Amino acid sequence: MAKRCQITGKTVMSGNNVSHANNRTRRRFLPNLQHARVQSDVLGRKISLRLSTSAMRTIEKHGGLDAFLMQARNAELADEAKVLKREIMAAVTAS
Repeated sequence: MAKRCQITGKTVMSGNNVSHANNRTRRRFLPNLQHARVQSDVLGRKISLRLSTSAMRTIEKHGGLDAFLMQARNAELADEAKVLKREIMAAVTAS
């Protein structure tokens, strides 16, 4: 399973461990991913996603998944989030 947030697209970064003697060894910085079920009021169901904790906080700040996706630009979203946004937009225009 990819170590990638399904909403923000945050992924693994790489860098160096630097010792006291200034020896450098490569390392990976992993995102803090959690399995979460997020309620979509427009779709009327819970959606199971793999989110970073920062994405969870951002969704809460904007007032839920629907509000966050509606205001977010498509360039900032991951592919899974774009599909979800299209579903929500279609449900809003249908009602």
